[in-house]
Amino acid sequence: MFMYFFPIFLIVTSNVIYNVCQKSTPQSANPFSALLVTYLTAAVLTLIAFPFYKTDKSFYQSFSDLNWTSYALGAAIMGLELGYLLAYRVGWNISVGSLVANIILAIMLIPIGILFYKEGFAVNQIIGVVFCLVGLILINK
Repeated sequence: MFMYFFPIFLIVTSNVIYNVCQKSTPQSANPFSALLVTYLTAAVLTLIAFPFYKTDKSFYQSFSDLNWTSYALGAAIMGLELGYLLAYRVGWNISVGSLVANIILAIMLIPIGILFYKEGFAVNQIIGVVFCLVGLILINK
Protein backbone atom coordinates (compact mmCIF):
# COMPACT_ATOMS: atom_id res chain seq x y z
CA MET A 1 0.00 0.00 0.00
CA PHE A 2 2.86 2.37 0.85
CA MET A 3 4.41 1.98 -2.61
CA TYR A 4 1.03 2.77 -4.21
CA PHE A 5 0.67 6.14 -2.49
CA PHE A 6 4.34 7.11 -2.11
CA PRO A 7 4.80 8.21 -5.77
CA ILE A 8 1.79 10.56 -5.52
CA PHE A 9 3.12 11.96 -2.24
CA LEU A 10 6.51 12.49 -3.91
CA ILE A 11 4.92 14.21 -6.91
CA VAL A 12 2.81 16.54 -4.79
CA THR A 13 5.62 17.38 -2.36
CA SER A 14 8.09 17.96 -5.19
CA ASN A 15 5.56 20.10 -7.09
CA VAL A 16 4.97 22.30 -4.05
CA ILE A 17 8.73 22.80 -3.62
CA TYR A 18 9.10 23.28 -7.39
CA ASN A 19 6.47 26.03 -7.61
CA VAL A 20 7.70 27.84 -4.48
CA CYS A 21 11.25 27.79 -5.87
CA GLN A 22 10.12 28.98 -9.31
CA LYS A 23 8.09 31.81 -7.79
CA SER A 24 11.02 32.73 -5.50
CA THR A 25 13.73 32.80 -8.19
CA PRO A 26 15.06 36.36 -8.29
CA GLN A 27 13.51 38.48 -11.04
CA SER A 28 16.97 39.74 -11.97
CA ALA A 29 18.41 36.24 -12.46
CA ASN A 30 18.96 35.10 -16.02
CA PRO A 31 16.42 32.29 -16.52
CA PHE A 32 18.96 30.17 -18.39
CA SER A 33 21.52 30.52 -15.58
CA ALA A 34 18.82 29.38 -13.18
CA LEU A 35 18.01 26.43 -15.44
CA LEU A 36 21.66 25.47 -15.76
CA VAL A 37 22.17 25.39 -11.98
CA THR A 38 18.88 23.50 -11.61
CA TYR A 39 19.91 20.80 -14.09
CA LEU A 40 23.44 20.51 -12.72
CA THR A 41 21.96 19.97 -9.26
CA ALA A 42 19.55 17.36 -10.67
CA ALA A 43 22.40 15.61 -12.50
CA VAL A 44 24.55 15.42 -9.36
CA LEU A 45 21.63 14.13 -7.26
CA THR A 46 20.82 11.56 -9.97
CA LEU A 47 24.42 10.31 -9.99
CA ILE A 48 24.36 10.00 -6.21
CA ALA A 49 21.03 8.11 -6.27
CA PHE A 50 21.95 5.84 -9.20
CA PRO A 51 23.58 3.03 -7.15
CA PHE A 52 20.49 2.71 -4.93
CA TYR A 53 18.30 1.41 -7.79
CA LYS A 54 19.31 -2.21 -8.04
CA THR A 55 19.54 -3.72 -11.51
CA ASP A 56 21.55 -6.41 -13.24
CA LYS A 57 23.16 -3.88 -15.59
CA SER A 58 26.19 -1.72 -14.98
CA PHE A 59 26.11 2.06 -15.08
CA TYR A 60 27.24 2.13 -18.72
CA GLN A 61 25.04 -0.79 -19.81
CA SER A 62 21.97 0.91 -18.40
CA PHE A 63 22.14 3.53 -21.14
CA SER A 64 21.67 0.91 -23.88
CA ASP A 65 17.93 0.65 -23.15
CA LEU A 66 17.27 4.35 -23.71
CA ASN A 67 15.66 5.79 -26.82
CA TRP A 68 14.53 9.16 -28.14
CA THR A 69 12.20 9.71 -25.19
CA SER A 70 15.00 10.74 -22.82
CA TYR A 71 16.05 13.54 -25.18
CA ALA A 72 12.46 14.63 -25.80
CA LEU A 73 11.78 14.58 -22.05
CA GLY A 74 14.84 16.76 -21.45
CA ALA A 75 13.55 19.31 -23.96
CA ALA A 76 10.04 19.15 -22.48
CA ILE A 77 11.35 19.64 -18.94
CA MET A 78 13.34 22.67 -20.05
CA GLY A 79 10.19 24.12 -21.63
CA LEU A 80 8.21 23.37 -18.49
CA GLU A 81 10.78 25.00 -16.24
CA LEU A 82 11.11 28.07 -18.44
CA GLY A 83 7.34 28.36 -18.84
CA TYR A 84 6.68 28.39 -15.11
CA LEU A 85 9.54 30.79 -14.43
CA LEU A 86 8.30 33.22 -17.08
CA ALA A 87 4.65 32.84 -15.99
CA TYR A 88 5.54 33.83 -12.44
CA ARG A 89 7.69 36.71 -13.68
CA VAL A 90 4.83 38.19 -15.71
CA GLY A 91 2.55 38.11 -12.68
CA TRP A 92 0.75 34.77 -12.44
CA ASN A 93 -0.07 34.00 -8.82
CA ILE A 94 1.43 30.79 -7.43
CA SER A 95 -2.04 29.67 -6.37
CA VAL A 96 -3.56 30.17 -9.82
CA GLY A 97 -0.82 29.70 -12.44
CA SER A 98 -0.06 26.09 -11.58
CA LEU A 99 -3.76 25.27 -11.22
CA VAL A 100 -4.64 26.70 -14.63
CA ALA A 101 -1.70 24.98 -16.32
CA ASN A 102 -2.45 21.62 -14.71
CA ILE A 103 -6.18 21.69 -15.50
CA ILE A 104 -5.44 22.48 -19.14
CA LEU A 105 -2.76 19.78 -19.17
CA ALA A 106 -5.15 17.18 -17.73
CA ILE A 107 -7.80 18.04 -20.33
CA MET A 108 -5.26 17.83 -23.17
CA LEU A 109 -4.05 14.42 -21.96
CA ILE A 110 -7.54 12.92 -22.15
CA PRO A 111 -7.59 12.34 -25.93
CA ILE A 112 -3.97 11.16 -25.83
CA GLY A 113 -4.87 8.59 -23.16
CA ILE A 114 -7.89 7.43 -25.13
CA LEU A 115 -6.28 7.30 -28.58
CA PHE A 116 -2.75 6.09 -27.84
CA TYR A 117 -3.05 4.20 -24.55
CA LYS A 118 -6.58 2.77 -24.93
CA GLU A 119 -7.72 4.26 -21.63
CA GLY A 120 -11.43 4.45 -20.95
CA PHE A 121 -13.37 7.62 -20.34
CA ALA A 122 -16.69 7.38 -18.48
CA VAL A 123 -19.59 9.78 -18.06
CA ASN A 124 -18.45 10.83 -14.58
CA GLN A 125 -15.08 11.83 -16.07
CA ILE A 126 -16.84 13.93 -18.72
CA ILE A 127 -18.74 15.68 -15.92
CA GLY A 128 -15.41 16.25 -14.16
CA VAL A 129 -13.98 17.87 -17.30
CA VAL A 130 -17.00 20.17 -17.50
CA PHE A 131 -16.42 21.20 -13.88
CA CYS A 132 -12.75 21.83 -14.66
CA LEU A 133 -13.66 24.04 -17.62
CA VAL A 134 -16.18 25.97 -15.51
CA GLY A 135 -13.50 26.28 -12.81
CA LEU A 136 -11.02 27.68 -15.35
CA ILE A 137 -13.53 30.32 -16.38
CA LEU A 138 -14.35 31.24 -12.78
CA ILE A 139 -10.76 31.32 -11.54
CA ASN A 140 -9.70 33.66 -14.36
CA LYS A 141 -12.53 36.19 -13.96
